[in-house]
Amino acid sequence: MKKSLIYRIIRVTLITLVAIQFLPVDRSVPEYEKENDFILNSKLNDQYKSLVRNACYDCHSYQTNYPWYSKVAPISFSIQGHVNEGREHLNFSKWESYTSSDKEKMLDEAAEKIREGEMPLTGYRWLHKEARLSDLEKKELVDALRALR
Repeated sequence: MKKSLIYRIIRVTLITLVAIQFLPVDRSVPEYEKENDFILNSKLNDQYKSLVRNACYDCHSYQTNYPWYSKVAPISFSIQGHVNEGREHLNFSKWESYTSSDKEKMLDEAAEKIREGEMPLTGYRWLHKEARLSDLEKKELVDALRALR
């Protein structure tokens, strides 16, 4: 009896996992002015621009590089949710469309989240070694972002 129940649970789980692969994830990018990009317009040096691109751009711009596992449900739902939420808070692809006060607030918040170790997200750092900032890189990037205000 118990064996039969376990096999049913496994079968239902597998069928569900296969079925959810057919649920679409919206990865569309709206049209935007590429000239508004933060990297193109900021006064950061190339080293800090590289840190921002590697640690922030996948979730905070329209220039997301999706790895192969981002196409596998339910991981795809989680990743796209993080990307959508990140773009809501700060979208480096729309940088020049923000007001001066919004830019200042976003730079402050980004610097604080980096300083506190909340950004990049832990799960993202596990899978993206280029996003793992050393303590020195964090401090220097935080100082550089704050200097842009």
